[in-house]
Amino acid sequence: MQKPIFRILFFIVLFFSCRSTVLAQIDTTLFYEDSMIVFHSLSLKQSPASVDSIKPTEHQPSFTLLPGLNTLPGVRMEERSPGSYRLSIRGSLLRSPFGVRNVKIYFDDFLLTDAGGNTYLNSLDAAAISSMEIWKGPYGSLYGANTGGVARLRSYEQHDTSQLKVSATGGSYGLFHQNIHLQQKWKKQYLTINQAYQRSDGYRAQSAMKRQFYQASYYADYHKNKRIKALAFYSDLNYQTPGGLTLKEYQSNPAAARPVSGPMPGAEQQQAQITNRTFYGGLGHEARLGKYFRHVITVFATKTDLENPAITNYEIRKESTYGTRTYLEASVNTNHRFLWNWNAGIEWQKTISAISNYRNDAGTKDTLLVATDLHARQYFMFTQFSATIFSRIVVEAGLSLNQYKYRYRSPSLEQNWTEQTFAYQLMPRIAVSYRLRKQLLWRASVSKGYSPPTIAEVRPNDQLVHTDLQPEYGWNYETGLRFENNRLRADAAVFYYALQQAIVSRTDVNNNQYFVNAGGTSQRGLETQLSYQLLPSRNHGLLRAIECKNSTTWYVFSFTDYSMGQTSFSGNRLTGVPRTVVVSSLFMRFAKGVYWYVQYNYTGRIPLNDSNTAYADEYHLLQSKLGIDIPLKKILLNIFTGADNLLNQQYSLGNDLNAFGGRYYNAAPLRNYYAGMSCTF
Repeated sequence: MQKPIFRILFFIVLFFSCRSTVLAQIDTTLFYEDSMIVFHSLSLKQSPASVDSIKPTEHQPSFTLLPGLNTLPGVRMEERSPGSYRLSIRGSLLRSPFGVRNVKIYFDDFLLTDAGGNTYLNSLDAAAISSMEIWKGPYGSLYGANTGGVARLRSYEQHDTSQLKVSATGGSYGLFHQNIHLQQKWKKQYLTINQAYQRSDGYRAQSAMKRQFYQASYYADYHKNKRIKALAFYSDLNYQTPGGLTLKEYQSNPAAARPVSGPMPGAEQQQAQITNRTFYGGLGHEARLGKYFRHVITVFATKTDLENPAITNYEIRKESTYGTRTYLEASVNTNHRFLWNWNAGIEWQKTISAISNYRNDAGTKDTLLVATDLHARQYFMFTQFSATIFSRIVVEAGLSLNQYKYRYRSPSLEQNWTEQTFAYQLMPRIAVSYRLRKQLLWRASVSKGYSPPTIAEVRPNDQLVHTDLQPEYGWNYETGLRFENNRLRADAAVFYYALQQAIVSRTDVNNNQYFVNAGGTSQRGLETQLSYQLLPSRNHGLLRAIECKNSTTWYVFSFTDYSMGQTSFSGNRLTGVPRTVVVSSLFMRFAKGVYWYVQYNYTGRIPLNDSNTAYADEYHLLQSKLGIDIPLKKILLNIFTGADNLLNQQYSLGNDLNAFGGRYYNAAPLRNYYAGMSCTF
């Protein structure tokens, strides 16, 4: 797309935003005064950032995050098989053949992403996440190295009273999910405990999963101006990996696992699967120092034992991460005319990985092939100043200084330590919002993104250490409008992101994945949201509430200056990114506690390789949930049933990009159902 066309598109967006035809689900109570991390004290409707808030399991199944997160424009979650999550913000899936990379994630104010850039999001149970906030685009001025965005997860919502919730769900393909959620409140203390169990046989062969999850969070105001917080969870997850199919295999038998192909064994024969046992703990402290100052510090540590019998080898990873984040904040309010806030701090973490690869003898560990010790360390210092003037103008200016390095050795080859240190990176961000009218806000920002290669990219499953892999970086420019009144909420944003040294995944002849720098990408996008209450909530009549929502994502992402050998991919569409995604939903509440929710998702064609010679077809998904709330004295009983993929579409969710031999496709389940109940005491 040429720049003049993009400018025309920009003005079209501004026009439609002013006409309030685009919308957003914005939770203005998102930001908490007790937040241990620097999250703005502004309401979302005043913020100059592109940020969304969501309760991912509200109106959705409680056993998955996927359909809820996919209602947000620019956010794409995929699941190649049950338990195998991938998360992308604004097209960052090229770096994530599996897992979550290039997105910084915090859980109850503690950093969940390790120093190697990986996040085991699938270790968490969906029902243990009460809400999420997604910051789209690079936000390195406060949160360090990332080019995708930032996500914050919360495990609880504060209530004035204690409560206990027990739920169970069963469904197609052997699905069973059970959850116990306890919130206990004392005068100055708050405790949340979650326990969950989930299993599924999966739609495809070799796609079963099981997960045990236990989590506890606690805080106490032990002094008038001091608070202590704690978080701990343990997850024991096992999920099988069926592998990618060719187009012919996908069309003839989409439920099959990857079959034997010549000398290459199949997924079932090799018992391909992943076992992940993770323990996480964090402790935080907040102290208000007089009238204007506040100091916050968190420390956290995690240990992961991962085993992965794959088709070509048997990998064992033992990982330990520890780190801290601390900052000092100053705030002054001058009679509500001029409110300013300044903070400065540092975040530091280190991950120690011991990676061993063995021959895989039908799911049994055999002869050692190679072992690698790899230590990653990163830290950044940050500062940000923000000011609100006459409750109309908000200005933010932030800057961080980032440093990343790793060192490695191979004990099996008796190698000494080798260190790779990347240059210091300054990551600035400037943003402004201006209230045009009481209900209409304009915002704009300029920010730099920077993301070094993750441990899984430096040392992928080809068993080599790729020291030539360089960090990706780039500048993001965006602007948008936000509108809100009593019934309508609307948001629209356009952005341009020029990324250099973009990291992309490839697969060799032995099905091993590795990564290369792809020159650059040009990313132009439009994101809109709309939420309208056709019938505001009321306490009489057959119909008590009707709300409709819509989100639209339209991306023109392409490669620039990207060649492999004699082949140029410049101008090709960015692999793994659909051009158009539209998600619409309708929620209706009736008398006697009955409610009904329906959601439609259209996703356009997806390029599967950098040469754009193969595409995944577009698909249309329809899902629905019907339920009833029944109050019984001191108990609230909820009974529900639902269905997914009601149109019985055959589609691939979680494609293997640039897969050797055209094994791109991971078939998603056909029409499936679930039902369950919950009791709140």
